[in-house]
Parts: sequence; C-alpha cells; structure tokens
Amino acid sequence: MPAARRYAPLVACILAALTAACAPDAPTIANPDPASAPAPNRAGYEQPGVHRQYGTPQKIGDGMARTYVVLDVKSAQAPLELGIALSEKALTGLPSAEGEYSFILPLPQHAPTPYRFAELDWNPHGHPPVGIYSLPHFDFHFYTISLQERNAILPSDPNFAAEANNVPTGAFVPPFYVPLVPPGGQPADAAVPQMGVHWFDVRAPEFHGETFTSTFIYGSWNGRFTFYEPMVTREFLQSKPEFAAPIPFPQSYPAPGYYPTSYRVTYDAQAKEYRVALAGLTAWP
Repeated sequence: MPAARRYAPLVACILAALTAACAPDAPTIANPDPASAPAPNRAGYEQPGVHRQYGTPQKIGDGMARTYVVLDVKSAQAPLELGIALSEKALTGLPSAEGEYSFILPLPQHAPTPYRFAELDWNPHGHPPVGIYSLPHFDFHFYTISLQERNAILPSDPNFAAEANNVPTGAFVPPFYVPLVPPGGQPADAAVPQMGVHWFDVRAPEFHGETFTSTFIYGSWNGRFTFYEPMVTREFLQSKPEFAAPIPFPQSYPAPGYYPTSYRVTYDAQAKEYRVALAGLTAWP
C-alpha cells in the first residue's frame, strides 16, 4: 500500500495529539547527533561468552538485510539485543519511486524474546506527517504478534474499529507516549492497515521544530502493544553513528519476557554493516 494512503490519517491528528498531550513536565529530548551522542554500552557484546546469531538474509538495494540477536551464553542464553543489520551496500540501489517498500525478515533460529518477526520498510520520500517524516528513511518494526495476525489488520474486518479503539491502558502504557487520535475522533480513525495504532513520545524533537533523524514508536492493536519501531533516516545511517538512547517503558507487560530499555543505531566497520536494535533487553517480571 502506498505510504501516502497508509499514513494519511496521521496528518490530521498529529498536532491535535501534541496539543492535548504535552505538559510542562514533558521536556523535549535532543535529536541524536553522531558527533556528540552517548556511545552505546558494548560491554560484553564482543567478548567470549557472548554470541551474535543472524537470521536469513534478504536482498535490499545493492546489499542485504538480516535480523540478529546477541545472546549471553554465560547467563542461560539470555538475549541482550535484537536488531536488524543492513550491509553497507544496502543503502544504495534502493527504489526511488513514491511509495513504501516492505520486507519481512525472519528472526534468528534461537531468539528467546517476545518478538515473532521483523519488518523493514523503506520510504524513499518519507511519509506523513508532511514536514516531519518526509525525509528518506527506514522503519524497523519488531512484532510481538504473528505475521498472520498482522496481515489480518484490515479495514475490511468488521472488528477493525473495535480492535483499534481497544488501546492499552494504565501500567501497560510507557510514560510520555500517546496514541495518534484525530480531533474529536478515535484511534481507529488513524489506524494503519497491517500495522495498527501508532503511539509517539510527546517530547520527540521532530515535533518541536527539529529535523527528524531517529525516533522510537510504539504500536498497539486490540488491547496490547504489538510492535516496537525505531525509525531512522538514511542520512543518519550514512553518518555511521554510534548512538544509543533510553526509551520509556511501561511498568507491566502482558506476558513474561525480555523487553528493551533502549534502542541503538550503530555501524560496525569490521562487519561493514549498519545495525538498528532493541537493546538493554531486561527480563520481566
């Protein structure tokens, strides 16, 4: 589905949601800057006893994309990080026509996390809201539901509106995050087919006059959060950053598992690959 159609409802509601949600105790956060951003904590990631396992690669542009998981074999194979790696050439030879190009990526064979599969979306002209996410960028989705469940999120489903409007509440909602809801409307009015309802951090710098480089989105469907989504511009990736940022996370989750406390955007010069990941995976409860 073209990006303009998938995301058109966001244009009408983004500013209204900001107006309703922003508060004096919700300060903006700075955009990632590869020259000054905090270096990610790599402690143990390349040491003996820690293993990086990759999923099946898929051709993207002139290169490849594949998922990976970092496991701590000294702690019963506990996952430390789950991400998507793009080879250096994957950022060239990409489609340039208007639209959104999606790639489904299987997870590694042993990835003991709540996530079921990953989806990589390339947006050569960005997507709405116009002027905010209009830059060429990638969306990195990590889904906690099956591909079949994700594919069934369609407006033709008679339960579409009810399931979209059934948003998580209370302790399941991360601080500072609000769903996109149009003025006088409901979450279903802004729900994206084959995705769901998008939630954004009201402090995100791109909503406060700064240029979008990297951000983190939550997505929900039928009462629970179903995808976790770093969004990163191609230009920021090409800067070969070493960036890590904490993400707000809820007090509770619907099921036990390892959940992220940060996300990372990095470049590995030895492997010649860019990595975007859910990091700081921590066991809950």
